[in-house]
Amino acid sequence: MAEQLRLRAYEEDDIHFLHKLVNDPAIMSYWFEEAYYSKSRLKEIFEKEQQDSSTRSFILTNGEQALGLVQLFDIDFVHRHAEYAIMIDPAAQGNGYAAKATNLASDYAFKVLNLHKLFLYVDEVNEKAVHVYKKCGYKYVATLEEAYFVNGIYHNAVLMNIFKRDYLGLN
Repeated sequence: MAEQLRLRAYEEDDIHFLHKLVNDPAIMSYWFEEAYYSKSRLKEIFEKEQQDSSTRSFILTNGEQALGLVQLFDIDFVHRHAEYAIMIDPAAQGNGYAAKATNLASDYAFKVLNLHKLFLYVDEVNEKAVHVYKKCGYKYVATLEEAYFVNGIYHNAVLMNIFKRDYLGLN
């Protein structure tokens, strides 16, 4: 089947899919968050986000198959920036979907929302993610030493960003 990757709105029906992802400690350690969210807690978060103009949540799909969650959050419409985050189902990893999803999210952020900059935090040891972000045009800004506590260890976080002018120059 040819790839038909797209971002679509995160719907209440996606809570079951997201529940699987956020209850995977390996995934959540890279999100610097505790795993183990209940479906009822995810529904509460979903309902809150539906009323929050500073968040855009998408499901990355290939045809009808859900592959991951993509978010733009803490969107600041005055200063025109937002934080970016992505979570790909482990079964779908290694297929280039993260880079394609990052570009789809950047298209939306820069061409639809007219943002000036996207930024993200990534665990310094997550070399695959750092590689993906660099491939998509993100640049290193700073290292935040011992910024997050995960599984009994403090981790450094790398701050990366991309400006609209640079993204549009690449694409």
